[in-house]
Amino acid sequence: MPDTEPVLRVEGVQKAFGGVRAVDGVSFVLPRGEIRALIGPNGAGKSTFFNILTGQLRADAGRVYYRGADISGLPPYAIARRGVSRTFQITATFATLSALENVQVAWLAHAGQSRVLRTPAARLDAEPARALLRHVGLAEEASRPAATLAYGDLKKLELAIALANDPALLLLDEPTAGMAPAERGALMTLTAGIARARGLTVLFTEHDMDVVFAIADRIMVLHQGRVIADGTPPVVRANGEVQAVYLGED
Repeated sequence: MPDTEPVLRVEGVQKAFGGVRAVDGVSFVLPRGEIRALIGPNGAGKSTFFNILTGQLRADAGRVYYRGADISGLPPYAIARRGVSRTFQITATFATLSALENVQVAWLAHAGQSRVLRTPAARLDAEPARALLRHVGLAEEASRPAATLAYGDLKKLELAIALANDPALLLLDEPTAGMAPAERGALMTLTAGIARARGLTVLFTEHDMDVVFAIADRIMVLHQGRVIADGTPPVVRANGEVQAVYLGED
């Protein structure tokens, strides 16, 4: 992929439920290697927009291009196979599998070896999964069932699972939801470090503004389904409309 080709290009995406436009003509370009936050009040349309990007929902209008290819309307598995990984507000792991096995399942699916999952995990090459667990700081928890992990470690495990897809684009839907304030910054600092080391492009939603302004290269603000601001953190912080509808400043 040429360096000038954006990882994600969105053109006029719309989605309505009944008479309410949850996403109303969203357009933007996300360059390679950028970490961008998507913020806005509850009900602004952030999760709906993420669901469109990953194929869980079909847009009523507009197009989504990933690395120059039109992925509009593709099913989630097809989008994931192209190199788009997503985490969710509520952690999604296999509770009875170990941390290592959770990452193995994701890695084997990415490698096109899903059929070998009938084989006990101990017999499979686990090193790629172990490497990912080391990367997110969970090497010591590899053998523990996911159900027994602390909540912060579950979030790290979900990140490792997302990375197992070897993505070029990482979509994080409120990655620190439910975490203590001190843990939020640590998780996002870890995520940003991994993204920059791997050259990943990241789009994330987040309600903790300390995290957003510390981590994001750029910030987009969504309000009533429309982008009302898009710029660097200082520019967005100074935007009067953003202050009025979301940041709560006078």
